[in-house]
Amino acid sequence: MASQEIEALASALARLPGLGPRSARRAVLWLIKRRETALSGLVDALAGVREHLVECAMCGNVDTTNPCGICADPRRDARALCVVEDIADLWALDRARLFTGRYHVLGGRLSALDGIRPEDLNIASLIDRVAAGGIDEVVLAMNATLEGQTTAHYLAERLEGFPLRLTQLAHGLPVGGELDYLDEGTLAQALRARRPVG
Repeated sequence: MASQEIEALASALARLPGLGPRSARRAVLWLIKRRETALSGLVDALAGVREHLVECAMCGNVDTTNPCGICADPRRDARALCVVEDIADLWALDRARLFTGRYHVLGGRLSALDGIRPEDLNIASLIDRVAAGGIDEVVLAMNATLEGQTTAHYLAERLEGFPLRLTQLAHGLPVGGELDYLDEGTLAQALRARRPVG
């Protein structure tokens, strides 16, 4: 049996997404074997994040600076705003390096079943950002779920009075996807969003 401290570390790691108890124990053993380099580096990195982590007052991203690195970057197109449900969505889109504008994190999505209402999300601050002017396009990058699409529809209604271009991410067939492996919802969306050839 491992000591109480080692078991506590394994238990803490097991609570991370994608790690179960066995994976956590393997990670702990790896860290212990490399305690002089990897373990102290991990401890320092965690302490640094814990000490300096802040939420960006402009977009809702988390970073060690406020405003975050994305909002503070002068190379970003301040006229384009991409609205996402969560920080993970922002990070995924930004990793692709295809969107050069700025972001706005809602902090979730509308859900009647979960009791999440518009006032529970960062919608008022989004409306304030748009009302302040200088934004030509808002991209609604909601997940292709019922709640995501409900949220997108609600935001479209709230933003329709502003002089801007309102767009939404395309949904449908994934690149490399084979029709016989796709679910009915994906196929239905792909058929509804069909476009002319040529």
